[in-house]
Order: sequence, then structure tokens, then C-alpha cells
Amino acid sequence: MEMQREIQIICGNVRIPNLSGFLKSVSSIASENEVVIQGLNADLIAGERHLHFAVGKALRAVAAGRNIAKDPGIEIMRYAAGKRQIERSFSIGLSEGDNNAVFVLLGKMDNLILALSAVRKLMEEKPCSELLAYSDSKRKGILSLFGITDAEIEASGEEYIAELVIERVALVDFLK
Repeated sequence: MEMQREIQIICGNVRIPNLSGFLKSVSSIASENEVVIQGLNADLIAGERHLHFAVGKALRAVAAGRNIAKDPGIEIMRYAAGKRQIERSFSIGLSEGDNNAVFVLLGKMDNLILALSAVRKLMEEKPCSELLAYSDSKRKGILSLFGITDAEIEASGEEYIAELVIERVALVDFLK
């Protein structure tokens, strides 16, 4: 019984004084509106293609019953982080303090519209094209999260870092 799911993505700055309190608010917005909401650290996303590719892979895994996480939001996080283990994927999640955040929402369009307006109240909205784009300021965090080596960068070139990230996401299914 797979319901038709629309996807909405919203980006912005979020100040989180208390992470568990913040995650509780997000989770109650999700359950009140019967949608899935997953927040990710936009500073660790290597471009819009990385995000869309990860979301697509996660949703296909869920649809095919190959998901490792029961929660589709956590499955999205797992693919976005390029990790097989759920615990290790939390490193791409939000944290206390100031965050550049991207929220992925899944559900029926009518519900999404309501959920989006509630999520907007938690953040200062910014264009996703801006916050998700790969930039030099993201380099260190991304290389570390995805375990991209200097040798790989030397072989392929600095401009292919985003491609190397997408390759990591593609390989999640094959990691043991």
C-alpha cells in the first residue's frame, strides 16, 4: 500500500538552542500533517544533484523493501551521508547552534503545503540553489564525511568533488 508521495525541499538558516527539543517540534509537525520531514546539514551537501540523487535512491530502496532504516527520513539521511550504518549517517544531520539546513518533506501535496508553512516558521528561508551548491567553504567537511582522499582529488580534479560524493551515495547499497 504505497501512497503517492510528493517531495518538497526547503532550505534556510536554523538556530537550534536545544537539538532534542527542535527535533520534537519537527516530528510533531510531521505527525500532525502525516508527512515525513528530514532535516540535513546543507553544509555537507555537495550540490542539488547530490541531494536529489540521495532522496531518489532512498525512496527506491523503501519502495523495493530494501531499506535499512524503518523511517524513510532516516533512510534519506543514510543515503545523503553515503553510509550503510544508520548511526554513522547522523553526522549529516542538524546540530545545536546555527545551521544551514535543508528539509526534505514527503507526503500528499495538501499535507505538504501545511507542513511547509509550519517548517518555515522554524527557519529563515534561503534559496536552496544557494545553500546546497558546492563551495570551497564546504570542502573540508565534505571530504571528511565522505572519506575522499587527496589521491582521488589529484586523479580526478577539484571540480569533480561533487561527482565523487555522488559516487559514494551510489555505492551505499554495496557497502557491507
